[in-house]
Amino acid sequence: MYPAKFLRVLVFLCGLVTAAGVRADLVIEITEGVRGALPIAIVPFANLTGQALSVDIAQVISDDLQRSGDFDPMPRTNMLSLPSKEEDVYFRDWSIVGQRYLLVGNITYDPQTQQNKTQYELLDVQSEQALVGRVISGGPALLRDMAHAIADTVYEALTGKPGVFSTKLAYVTLDERQGKPVYSLEVSDADGQRSKMVFRSNWPIISPAWSPDGKMLAYVSFESGRPAIFLQNIETEVRSLVANYKGLNSAPAWSPDGTRLAMTLSKDGNAEIYIQDLRNGQLRRLTNHWAIDTEPSWSPDGKSIVFTSDRGGGPQVYMVDVAGGRPQRLTFEGNYNARPRFSLDGNTIYYVHQRSGFNVAALDMASGQNKILTETDMDESPSVAPNGSMIIYATQRQGKGVLAVVGVNSGSKYTLPAQFGDVREPAWSPYLKR
Repeated sequence: MYPAKFLRVLVFLCGLVTAAGVRADLVIEITEGVRGALPIAIVPFANLTGQALSVDIAQVISDDLQRSGDFDPMPRTNMLSLPSKEEDVYFRDWSIVGQRYLLVGNITYDPQTQQNKTQYELLDVQSEQALVGRVISGGPALLRDMAHAIADTVYEALTGKPGVFSTKLAYVTLDERQGKPVYSLEVSDADGQRSKMVFRSNWPIISPAWSPDGKMLAYVSFESGRPAIFLQNIETEVRSLVANYKGLNSAPAWSPDGTRLAMTLSKDGNAEIYIQDLRNGQLRRLTNHWAIDTEPSWSPDGKSIVFTSDRGGGPQVYMVDVAGGRPQRLTFEGNYNARPRFSLDGNTIYYVHQRSGFNVAALDMASGQNKILTETDMDESPSVAPNGSMIIYATQRQGKGVLAVVGVNSGSKYTLPAQFGDVREPAWSPYLKR
């Protein structure tokens, strides 16, 4: 039997439920658009390959840009023409139908290299000038990758921020087979497509966290009957055990330079924050209090850690210097504030706040002001996109676990439910090198 306090920590971290069968790929459902989003027409790319293509590149680009909340793609049914290069464009026609930008392109196939070549141009309808004109190549299996890369280029050209459409998501699905739960750690594209199973178990999997280089995942598995922390390489599938002490081993968080892992351990009798150096295995205790200290997250400069603690009587967000010292309480509104995550610039902390339900909130570090970002009732596990523009989190819909995304500034919202079963514990990857 586990002591009552240990079980209380597990309930605090997991919130596990049973579910029916699950499919790993996720489905995009836009729930709230944004007024003032930039109108853009993404014309279907001309297929000059002489063969059918497995991916509609222009549609993937359009879906990517629409999800960001910053763009309002034109429906294809409203397009007056389908040009594939700038010289075929009549700018006046696109101006009349209210378009600000236009993306055109075509796809050819080189039998010698066995690659598709996609040529595209981003045009400013008002100035009648090309803003971007590029060619990218890849094998037939890389059509979606090319589409995401083009969407990233368009997004950055028009907003000044890098796009996140070529990044990945990690999440946990819960299936039930022959009366037994099956947990699966999955990695997919940022739009929920092309999911890949990383690890599967009949025991719970929680708290996936990406390494800064995007090559590894840290996560917690209960496969031995108690929680233990593992590292796993996404490509090679090589897996290593990091922490399996008596009691609680949970909430791994990578340092910005990837050399250290913050975690929650109760090996000394109480749930505290520890830091392990992954180069030499040295472990250092960071907090020392009778209360539960958990859910650490590093500041972008690696000098501070925010975490959840009930040392004030209920879960609240605290911050402590990585070198040690007395933690500083950051949240004071409400009886429950937990799972803190820094913004990319370190000026904002996102966390779960309880009002009538549980919502994702933002704390401005300078002013101390709080802002509620979500409106559903059971929101948890926020994770920030690498460009800082969106937050993915887990929530409930009709008694089923789904993922949802909210635009930090735009307020746009969409969900990523699985077709069957539950999906939870999201983690947005960093930018990935190709």
